[in-house]
Amino acid sequence: MTSMLQSFWTGALRPLILRPPALQVAALCHRDGASGPEVLLVTSSSGRWILPKGWPIDGLTAAQAAQQEAWEEAGVTSGVLGETALGSYLAEKRFDNGAVVPCEVQVYPLRVTDIADTYPEDDRRERVWVPISKAIAMVNEDGLQQLLAQFASQKSE
Repeated sequence: MTSMLQSFWTGALRPLILRPPALQVAALCHRDGASGPEVLLVTSSSGRWILPKGWPIDGLTAAQAAQQEAWEEAGVTSGVLGETALGSYLAEKRFDNGAVVPCEVQVYPLRVTDIADTYPEDDRRERVWVPISKAIAMVNEDGLQQLLAQFASQKSE
């Protein structure tokens, strides 16, 4: 490879092709249910079951941004927020214009103590509390299923 071609590859082309995934943050909202731990799922714009998630927010930690998404998308008004991510998984963000962006989704635990009946996106999303085992079957992303299974094993210890 000539030095000019190599320079073009390393300086311009390679970073575009090997771009790291974009960062999103999610809240794993959980509570103690009648028959064990439950998690809160919401529907995405395409109707899939997901965790409340979104983009980082200037001025907030990643955990705080995840908590903000839990309010906007699921109506969580208060809870105990974990500042350390439980883990992350890879997903694809699909935009209305058809664009797809690979994302790494960092997941923060949020033990919910109160939830509102009305919230900013209540007209666009469904929400449901389910046992963790059911949540694993409802979500599509393999990495999220694995993360939920890890969380379930920690809750049963």
